[in-house]
Amino acid sequence: MIPTRMLAAALLVAAPLAAQTPAGHDSTAARDSAATTLMREVFSYEGGGRDPFASLLRSGDVRPLMGDLRLLAIYFDGQYPGRSVAVLRDITTQKRYQVKPGEILGRLKVTQIRPRDITFTVQEFGFEHQETLTLAKQEESQ
Repeated sequence: MIPTRMLAAALLVAAPLAAQTPAGHDSTAARDSAATTLMREVFSYEGGGRDPFASLLRSGDVRPLMGDLRLLAIYFDGQYPGRSVAVLRDITTQKRYQVKPGEILGRLKVTQIRPRDITFTVQEFGFEHQETLTLAKQEESQ
């Protein structure tokens, strides 16, 4: 008697499924296609990426620092100031720079060259300010 009850329950469950299957299709194929419609998002982390403790500034972008530069000479063109040239030396690396107005050294942009000084626009942390280097006064020999 128990097996007939189970058989009757199975028929009651299978009857609505058979009614949903279109003509000419197998009911097992319909169940298989319903199982494949399940979509699942997959995420895989492969590691790598940027070291969060490493500086975002490359060392070449930072140097030369304003405090490390010495103004050695200025070749000033009074008729065409845009052609003036300033000679600078980085005292930490002993590197020499010849710059004209508009040139960029790291975070320093040459704004203006005058007969005795040079003005830079310094970019630091999203802000800009100007700093000036002046030629050292030459001692006159008597």
